[in-house]
Parts: sequence; C-alpha cells; structure tokens
Amino acid sequence: MVDHEVDTPAGTAVVDAEAVDRRAAHGLSPADSVLARVRAGLPGFTGALRRVAEQVLNDPDAAARATIVELAERSGTSPATVTRFCRAMGFDGYADLRLGIAAETGRARSAGWTVDIGREIQPGDPLERVLGQIMAADTRAMHDTATLLDLDEVERAAVAIAGAARVNIFGASGSALVGEEMQFSLHRIGVAAWAWNDVHEGLASAALLRAGDVALGISHTGQTRETIEMLAEAGSRGATTVALTGFPRSPLAELADIVLLTASQATTFRPDALSARHPQLVVLDLLYIAVAQRTHDRAHAAFRRTAQAVDGHKAAKGATT
Repeated sequence: MVDHEVDTPAGTAVVDAEAVDRRAAHGLSPADSVLARVRAGLPGFTGALRRVAEQVLNDPDAAARATIVELAERSGTSPATVTRFCRAMGFDGYADLRLGIAAETGRARSAGWTVDIGREIQPGDPLERVLGQIMAADTRAMHDTATLLDLDEVERAAVAIAGAARVNIFGASGSALVGEEMQFSLHRIGVAAWAWNDVHEGLASAALLRAGDVALGISHTGQTRETIEMLAEAGSRGATTVALTGFPRSPLAELADIVLLTASQATTFRPDALSARHPQLVVLDLLYIAVAQRTHDRAHAAFRRTAQAVDGHKAAKGATT
C-alpha cells in the first residue's frame, strides 16, 4: 500500500541553495556524489522522504533501474514523494536522479570501489577479502569527501588559522584522536594550537579565546554535546569557529562559521564514526598544508628547527641493539 504520509516541511531539505551554487561554481553538478549527499542528509529527512532516501542507499543499482512508480512502491511512499525527494537533492526530476545514481555506481564499478561494500565481514573471511573490502570502502569515502568538500571553506579556515594567535581543537573519543593529529601538525610549523577532549578544560580554554583566534570542533555526527558546548563557548568569545562533520544540518555545523564536510562508508566492525577517521584526516591534512602554504617562511623555519631538535634521538647508522 502506498503511504501518503506528510514529508519533511519546506526549509529542512539537506541540500540548501547556497551549497548547490557553491558546487556549481566548482564545476560540480547535482549528479556528483549523489549517494554521499543522500547519506549526509539522511538525519534531516523524516517520514516518507526518509524512506525514499533509505531505499536509494540500500540498493542504488536497483534505484538507478527503477521507474518512479517502482521506487515509490519499494519505499512504501508515492511518486509525488519521490519527486519531492529529487527536488530536495537538487534535481529537476526523477530522470535526472536516476542518471546521477547510474553514473555514480558505474564509476564505482569501473574503479573497483564496489568490491564487497555493504557485505558483512564474516569471522571466517580470509584477510585478503577483508583488505579488499576496507580498501574499497575507504576509496569510495575519500572520493565522496573530495566531492562534498567546499574548497572555499577550506581556504577561509586556512586563512583564519594562519592569522590566529591561538587555535583550540575540540573533540571527544575518536574525534579527539583526530584532533590531536591536527594539533601535532600545526605545532610543528609554529602555530600555537591546543587539543582538548575534557569538557571542563576545553570550556575554560574556550572562555579565554577572543576575536582573531580559531576554534575547530570535530564530530562525525555533529551531535556530540561536549564538542558543541566547547565550540559554542569559543564562538561567544569572538573566535572564528570551524566544524569538521559528516552532516551539514547537524547542531555543530549550524553554529559554526565555517563547515568542512566529510563522507564515510561503514563496514563491519567499523561503523560510521570509525570509518570517518581517514576522510577526516585527509581533510585536516589539506587544511594543514594550506596553512603551511600561507605561512611558508615561518612554517619552513619552524619545521626545520623542530626536526633538528629531535634529530639527536635517532639511532645512529650501523648501530645495533
């Protein structure tokens, strides 16, 4: 039976007009990384629209072949709902959505990204198969992240960090580990950066920030309360706030001045939060290098001095233990 349930109200669609315009300026059409955008927008959909999104994600090959009536029946919705979903994703109609999904799944097959993606890893699977699945999932996630990422936002973040007197990095659990990697990289090129995962210490440090400083909050879901609180405190003190997240309509993204998006591809034993680490590190590496480019002389001198400082702790050539 077709369900005529009321969908998400206008204004809550995940793909806003400004984001579509920014992608167009970079030569990206709505067909680029359709599945990544559906996945990122899933929390923003409710009711019938969410069921359409889930059906597309569960079987994109079938969605690319299905008629609008068939997709509506499989998702338990209506053709009108499918049409609204297409428009929410930035497409003029269902034909454009199908072409976008078909093009994307075709590229994935030709690049070898579909090997075992979505298949559960079994206890008896040989490591060769497990490696293939991990590589395929991570390669797909990297590609999706590169498509989703707004390079203008990376540029804005890099300029802000390059000119900041102080950079605070906030995260919890796995995101805290990613934040520590970024702090280490920035510290090596002379950027005064601190990584905080304790909410009390993080809030105290955020309260000392001021205009011209930068606060970076990391959360794949964008819903980690501690990270949101720390970033909000930093923003209230005048610091430029940056969010690294997989969800553009999350609370963390909504309060940030600059949003850097990542994609993920979950596998068995690596749910979204864990599978997001590599794409997060790639985006932060890009941001770090962009900062180093904009502070070239200072960064080069700092990197040379820090390398010399630890050089004496390397094992001498030919030494034995």
